[in-house]
Amino acid sequence: MDSSTASSGQKALLASLGQEYVCTRALDLYKTDELQGLVTQAAVGRHLRLAEKSSQAHAVILCEDDYPGWISAADGDALKPAEQLYQPVSLDRSAIEPRLPGAIAFTQQAMAVPNTYLWGGTVGPNYDCSGLMQAAFASVGIRLPRDSYQQEAFTQPIGWDELLPGDLIFFGTPERTKHVALYLGEGNYIHSSGVDQGRNGIGIDSLTDLSHPVSAAYHQQLRRAGRVMTSYCSGDTL
Repeated sequence: MDSSTASSGQKALLASLGQEYVCTRALDLYKTDELQGLVTQAAVGRHLRLAEKSSQAHAVILCEDDYPGWISAADGDALKPAEQLYQPVSLDRSAIEPRLPGAIAFTQQAMAVPNTYLWGGTVGPNYDCSGLMQAAFASVGIRLPRDSYQQEAFTQPIGWDELLPGDLIFFGTPERTKHVALYLGEGNYIHSSGVDQGRNGIGIDSLTDLSHPVSAAYHQQLRRAGRVMTSYCSGDTL
């Protein structure tokens, strides 16, 4: 795209590095300025800041979770200047706890819609594991960091005998978290899992009944459980 073909909205965007915008439609964010490798998505209403530009893409930072990525320059027409800058809402555990049934309900409603696992997916119907968690909590006004290892660092470690519905369960290797699920109670959890060892979408598995191969596979990768004690605020150190 050259300047002669750029829309007026795109031209204005190029001139506004650092300005905050609101998404008027869902956007895909990529790892590189060549728009390779989906890393996350921005739902309608998400805030972002423009950080850098290239001929075909813009580097942005999502305000709610400080997550970076590249959007297509063609998506400039989906951004409108924010009338009010994003202001994170601070929540403590007493404010979070009554919202957890709503987050659980979100995941169950998402499971009821035909879906497949999508790496980088945070906007329905297709999610990755941490994207489903982030979307579920966001639906009730609780912000989480984007990736599973960030979500693990953000939560308060708890013992397996302390698990309550709405807690998070983390899986991976001794060195790093690679997967996250939401605890439902009675030993069950809901998650979006991939093709290799999962269900290629959202499903329910068990910590105790390992008769299903997916439950058995993830049980071998348990790391720890975590409790969400607060809502993520921009700039928080993980």
